Amino acid sequence: RAAACEALGKHGEAAAPHLAAVAKCISDRESSRVRAAACEALGKHGEAAEPHLGGIAKRLQDEDEDVRKAAYNALKSHIEARGQAVAAAVEATKKRDRWGLARKLLDEIGKGS
Repeated sequence: RAAACEALGKHGEAAAPHLAAVAKCISDRESSRVRAAACEALGKHGEAAEPHLGGIAKRLQDEDEDVRKAAYNALKSHIEARGQAVAAAVEATKKRDRWGLARKLLDEIGKGS
């Protein structure tokens, strides 16, 4: 199961249909390696893994340190990706606003002539 999670973590968008199965491994009672691998795999899938963030967050209290680290890194990766998306959206908005202001100024100049 750990190897399957690791493999799905490496296959990008092609693995997205299987993320629910990976998410079930987060709660594996038999193997901390499986829980850690599931967290790591989901951490590599960005938005597609959003429905499973609560399960990852629960692993922050896992008895195994490697699982806690994997959960932390997965959540951190997700937050960083979201932060970059938000920053890009803000920058795009600034650029659009700048052009909007320039158009308004040109319109006002045109009215004055």
